[in-house]
Amino acid sequence: MIQLRDISANGDIAADRLTRVAIDGAVDRYLVRAGDVVFRSRGDRNTASVLDGRFIEPVLAVLPLMILRPKANFITPQYLAWAINQAPAQRFFDSIACGTNMRMLPKASLEALEIEVPAIQTQQKILEIHALAEQEQRLAILSAEKRKTLTSLILNSQAKDLSVAVTTGRKKK
Repeated sequence: MIQLRDISANGDIAADRLTRVAIDGAVDRYLVRAGDVVFRSRGDRNTASVLDGRFIEPVLAVLPLMILRPKANFITPQYLAWAINQAPAQRFFDSIACGTNMRMLPKASLEALEIEVPAIQTQQKILEIHALAEQEQRLAILSAEKRKTLTSLILNSQAKDLSVAVTTGRKKK
């Protein structure tokens, strides 16, 4: 079962930590599979997430998640989720969200969202460029962290050298 809490703010789904439940009754329309998109209709950010190949068996998506099933020959699930998560769509959701304690979007607002849908090949290129930009950002953050660690090590080493020189009265070469 996928619940709102199982999807991080950036759209990652912790597939290995989902709750398993036994279900009786007709719930087929609430079952999601790899290739489906789930949309967070409540919370600070209203984002979409793609169910990937880790979802081998069907999973129950519970409210307030909305299930989107893109047409394979028209729009890829990854592109649909990407488009929903972009600033123009998020501004649209901001303008029509309701609720004071918890931000909510009705189904009609998602249906009213207009998305530019280029050819499938163009969608794939956009997603590749997006993935490269995210990788670049992660590497830049990692590089800054490593630079900070290196600077700290150098400064601590210099501080030790100065400390030895002050306590012994000698200059270290």
